[in-house]
Amino acid sequence: MRLILLAAGTRLPRWVDEGVQEYARRFGRDHPLELHEIALGRRTGGDPRQAVAKEGARMLAVMPPGAYVVALQVDGRALSSEQLAQFLDSRMHDTRDIVFCIGGPDGLAPEVDARARMKWSLSALTLPHALARVIAAEALYRAVSIIKGHPYHRA
Repeated sequence: MRLILLAAGTRLPRWVDEGVQEYARRFGRDHPLELHEIALGRRTGGDPRQAVAKEGARMLAVMPPGAYVVALQVDGRALSSEQLAQFLDSRMHDTRDIVFCIGGPDGLAPEVDARARMKWSLSALTLPHALARVIAAEALYRAVSIIKGHPYHRA
């Protein structure tokens, strides 16, 4: 089972890539964290709906078949680190990949939301999509460290 961050946007500041890769490196082979990026849709004419629709189609096209999909949304379910660990632990008994979808600057396409089995909120704040990647990677690493009994999480 892989944990996949599927995120809109390909040209982000170096600190974003370095942050995600730092946490991905820590996961090890048991449950690797992978970042898959899709290109942003072109935003012209002031209406972002077409761009969001293209991003959604790209996300759906690259999702592994049968994956368990989680949409990161402000209005999703807020989870403590322990609750996220419980969720991941329950999913680890199923060998399907878990895909965490992070939208672009205008959010996720409704089609991605419809495919999601769960909506997860990192915060009640609206976060820049680049920062959401790093926060999600850290939260997932922390949850896996809880499952493994690693001392990273000090509750």
